[in-house]
Amino acid sequence: MKKTIKWAAGALAFVLVIAGAYFLYTKLGSAYAPNNLTSDSPQSQDNDDTDTDKYAAPDFTVTDYNGNKVKLSDLKGKPVVINFWATWCYYCTTEMPDFNEVCQKYEGKVQFMMVNMTDGVDETVAKAKSHIESKGYTFPVYFDTELEAANAYSVTGLPLTYFVDSDGNLIAHARGAINAETLEKGISMISES
Repeated sequence: MKKTIKWAAGALAFVLVIAGAYFLYTKLGSAYAPNNLTSDSPQSQDNDDTDTDKYAAPDFTVTDYNGNKVKLSDLKGKPVVINFWATWCYYCTTEMPDFNEVCQKYEGKVQFMMVNMTDGVDETVAKAKSHIESKGYTFPVYFDTELEAANAYSVTGLPLTYFVDSDGNLIAHARGAINAETLEKGISMISES
């Protein structure tokens, strides 16, 4: 009987520790999230602090949800947020609700390119579409079936987000998952430039 009570007390303590850790992670985690947004526009070398060199965003071609070819350069004239993702990437899927919400907020002002890393093996167009539809996301999804976008941006890890101004220049990027606050900060950087 005493062993049963000790075992039950131990199990209860374990459950309480797990529940406490979950609470702390979900409620307090966002307050301590690192800011992984990095500027891609270095200051000019001529000591003129008002002048900034710009890096042109590498162009690429992907297919849209209907199979039409779309080039990044086709979107010039509006700020663009490019997000590289895959369904098998846990952190990609955790940031998607924030992307969907922010995309709706900036509809018509900022173009979103949610670029799926469609290798045809681990990730297929059908699998990606099924994921998007099951979650009810409305952001525009593009498929990198030729890995042209992945090669242009040297994508070695997911998720990866780039912020491009309306002139087609890279302004900032973030490696790893980002939250709505970081996404908004990146958008403010490309809306001001």
